[in-house]
Amino acid sequence: MLAALDLFAEQGYDATTVAEIAAKAGLTKSTFFRHFADKREVLVAGQETLSRLLSEGIEAAPADAKPLDAVAAGLRRVSDAMTPFNREIGPRLHAAVAANRELQERSALKSVGMAEAMAEALRGRGTGDVPAQLAAELGVLAFKIGYGQWSDPAHDSDPGELATYALAALDELRAASAELR
Repeated sequence: MLAALDLFAEQGYDATTVAEIAAKAGLTKSTFFRHFADKREVLVAGQETLSRLLSEGIEAAPADAKPLDAVAAGLRRVSDAMTPFNREIGPRLHAAVAANRELQERSALKSVGMAEAMAEALRGRGTGDVPAQLAAELGVLAFKIGYGQWSDPAHDSDPGELATYALAALDELRAASAELR
């Protein structure tokens, strides 16, 4: 993944070939294609894992947890699985996506998938369709905001835990939604 992100930063996403990514990573093209369908997939490789972890956290929340409290449990669960590598790639990933329309569309689809996984987990807890979808969408937004802040190089001296940022973002979103009435 780092090889691809470095090449995307150096020469742009469109100008980077799978052969170049494979060579920089010390792989053959066939090995690359065993792991990824195409170069876009490098950037969304962890989507299924993120969705699974968010769902597991929601499912493990106390039975009496309100939907946003269950989403907070999902954010804590995914945060526990994040490593310094996940933090390191954040700015590179953001730059690659911001520079390419196709990647922006793929990133949006990733968000939809994460929201659907969380909404399904919430519905499994008995939450109605509309509250489940709204809580899930807020959870995705909180994750994005929190991950962006956590991976910001400005916090290099003491980045803390992703959960701190994601849960603070969820609290801000909760307060902001109350102002919409």
